[in-house]
Amino acid sequence: MSYSPSIYKFLEGSDTPVPLDMDVVRAVLRPYDVGDPKLTAVEDGHLQYRVRAADGSEAEIYADGTGISVERPHSGSGVFAIVAELASRLEAVIVEPSEGVFLCGTEALAHLPANMREEAVLMEMTGEAVEAALIGPRPS
Repeated sequence: MSYSPSIYKFLEGSDTPVPLDMDVVRAVLRPYDVGDPKLTAVEDGHLQYRVRAADGSEAEIYADGTGISVERPHSGSGVFAIVAELASRLEAVIVEPSEGVFLCGTEALAHLPANMREEAVLMEMTGEAVEAALIGPRPS
């Protein structure tokens, strides 16, 4: 896939993302990391993971203090379940920039800036729901 959804957290309607809890990011991603553990933490404090879900779907995930970038997610609800778990546990929003799609659960919705709240898609944060919203439903 050529798109790169991102994850950001907002508070009290501010349009500036707030710092993420990097301990939560590590806790969610570490069990799925198939990359070199020595390369997870970058010198500047950023984190990078190559994750693989049980269904074989993968993505490269990069996190800094205020955002998470999901690079080249493979089609498969497993990797999207990881993305959904990250967003849910961080009470954050998933942004697909090329389409201007903002996906969030109820916790994150209340904190979005007004202009984003109007465009947000309130949804249950599951792998299947996130995958369908970002790339469409999988054929049966």
